[in-house]
Amino acid sequence: MPCIRPIFAGVLALAIHLPAAAIGQGGKLLLTGGVGQIEGAAGGGLTPWALIGGYGARGQVGANAHYTRVELDDYRIDACGLMLGIDDRFEFSFARQRIDTREVGAMLGLGRGFKFEQDVFGAKLRLVGDAVLEQDSWLPQIALGVQHKRNHQGDVVHALGAADASGTDIYLAATKVFLARSLLLNATLRHTEANQFGLLGFGGERGSGSLQWEASAAWLPTRKLAIGGEFRSKPDQLAVAREDDGWDVFVAWAPSRQISVTLAWVDLGNVVLADQRGAYLSVQLGF
Repeated sequence: MPCIRPIFAGVLALAIHLPAAAIGQGGKLLLTGGVGQIEGAAGGGLTPWALIGGYGARGQVGANAHYTRVELDDYRIDACGLMLGIDDRFEFSFARQRIDTREVGAMLGLGRGFKFEQDVFGAKLRLVGDAVLEQDSWLPQIALGVQHKRNHQGDVVHALGAADASGTDIYLAATKVFLARSLLLNATLRHTEANQFGLLGFGGERGSGSLQWEASAAWLPTRKLAIGGEFRSKPDQLAVAREDDGWDVFVAWAPSRQISVTLAWVDLGNVVLADQRGAYLSVQLGF
């Protein structure tokens, strides 16, 4: 994708120009900053967590760049993004997503290999709690996040029945890490108008926004490995085709603080034509 080179270059430039004292040097445990979620935020592959991205602790800065590919039965999704964590309290992110419709595009009269593309601008604020350090407290880490999405194919998504070509998701995430049990649990409540994450526009004949819920669980058998699963409910707003909920099972491996790799099997349910399942691969670099 055209955004890969500038995004990874941006992380490198940031690491070079920041003073060494400001860069995360191990303030967090491996994988406790999450990975690059498909919309850019720190979390799992499908859902954002309350954790702040990067390994920068309080008083430090951390940054990640990620590239993700999802090979489904009839589509291919590519996403790449940049995430910046500041003081372990603020997170800012950008992601560009693209779905290749392959033969489905021809069936819909759009042309074989027609691509839907969108940009996602995100921000997250840790409100209370510390998922890792406050092990003696029942209170999870809680964060408020926003993701503003702009679809590049406005005329086409309107023709499919979407009400808008842009929209804003607002979510509240709660995450708790139980170190004694090597377990991470997350729950996210999201208000969204997005059809298929926004790749098919926002709102439609059947609705114009609703509350949806998301959940993640991960077990860390070693400090470098996480095994888990996620669920994400999605609104069903377009008359042209129903939209189902999605889920995945994943393995994330972080051989060092500079790189992590996530493999998953994902089921997104019906996407216009039929149920879509397939492999998910994401690579993340950063500090």
